[in-house]
Amino acid sequence: MNELTPIENQGQRVLTTEQLAELYGTTSDRIADNFKKNRDKFIEGSHFFKLEGPALKDFKDKGLNSPLVGKNAKSLILYTKRGAARHSKMLGTDKAWDMFDSLEENYFNPKPQINLQGLSPQTQFAIQAAQAMAEQERKITQIDHKVDAISEIVSTSTMDWRRATRDIITKIAHMRGDDYQATRNDIYKDVEQRGGCSLSTRLTNLRNRMAGEGQSLSKRNKTNKVDVIGNDKRLIEIYMAVVNDHAIKYRVWDNEY
Repeated sequence: MNELTPIENQGQRVLTTEQLAELYGTTSDRIADNFKKNRDKFIEGSHFFKLEGPALKDFKDKGLNSPLVGKNAKSLILYTKRGAARHSKMLGTDKAWDMFDSLEENYFNPKPQINLQGLSPQTQFAIQAAQAMAEQERKITQIDHKVDAISEIVSTSTMDWRRATRDIITKIAHMRGDDYQATRNDIYKDVEQRGGCSLSTRLTNLRNRMAGEGQSLSKRNKTNKVDVIGNDKRLIEIYMAVVNDHAIKYRVWDNEY
């Protein structure tokens, strides 16, 4: 990642809409539109700052910040690390994910630079070894966290798979900035593709069988695709695997959100 000139607001490093768009390989309009459509998921002061009036003028007057503000702009949105993370998740592209990882490490949380000049070779080696060990421990911690998260699904028994997957789909929807039903429908599509079946057709057949058995209309109407999946052990396994893949893709267990 090319080195960015740090800009700050209220003691936090921030990025403009235009900067995020360029870094994530998208357009400013896309970033602005995602922000507008999911405004309730962005908390001012946590995910972003909105500068207007005197605050905008003060920001613009700080030398290097001037080019970041449009000539006739009446307001400016600045995204914090959490805001940048939220946008990367909404875009969901590999480039956005990778770029946020780079931003998190090199821009939002820059490593302190230790001046090794004047120190003995032995001391320099000891400091560099300690830094390398700390970085390795950080990576191991991240891997352990991911393994524990995946185990949350893998270890799910057939007794509670419905509840477990429902809870995780809720988290996925939250991370996507989408509603639960839309998220679940995308998961159903992947299940159908992997399983080589039509859940809609199976659901219709199931409801017809229930009607033939004399079960009430209200009960038939409440029957859904999860019930269809529950009648086929192979589909349960596919469903859980798909939910797992979506959970990893949208990083539902990330601490920084």
